[in-house]
Amino acid sequence: MATPSQRKFLQGQLLLDSGGLGGSFFERTVVLICQHDAEGAFGLILNRALGKTVGEMIVADLPETLKESPLFLGGPVQPSALSFLHTDHFIPDAIALPNLALGHSLDELIEVGESFSPAKKVRLFAGYAGWSPGQLESEMKRKAWLTFPASLDLVFETPPEQLWQNILRRKGGWQNKLLAQMPEDLSRN
Repeated sequence: MATPSQRKFLQGQLLLDSGGLGGSFFERTVVLICQHDAEGAFGLILNRALGKTVGEMIVADLPETLKESPLFLGGPVQPSALSFLHTDHFIPDAIALPNLALGHSLDELIEVGESFSPAKKVRLFAGYAGWSPGQLESEMKRKAWLTFPASLDLVFETPPEQLWQNILRRKGGWQNKLLAQMPEDLSRN
């Protein structure tokens, strides 16, 4: 068993379905690991849009720019829980990546939405992905996930529907390129 100092925590990494999660909730997902320690892990799926705007799903007096934003399904745990990622020129309480913050409160979201920074970007999520102590490490040993370093560009700029394939191609290797090209429904191949 690895000592705590030998454990490899995955905060700041993206987890990608390695192709072995077909038929599961996490098939073809890309998950940003926001927190990971001996107590477990917390992440948000970056590429699962709900097809609804924030304003359609959240009844609150939010700024119009936030109401028009797409809402993403962050994971299967507590689908009514709100989480959001935001970035700006400088965020002192960053998580996982420099200048990336994680929030959960509606008041904080309204404050972020009302700020006038042109560099500000926000992505909102319903639910989250969570792992109990040792669970993610076990899934990594079974090679259920591939890892890739997270970046603000991948979180906010890459179209979500292309994210999984895009990262697999960037990882390189013939297996990843082949996986990226596979159709979702193999019966159509």
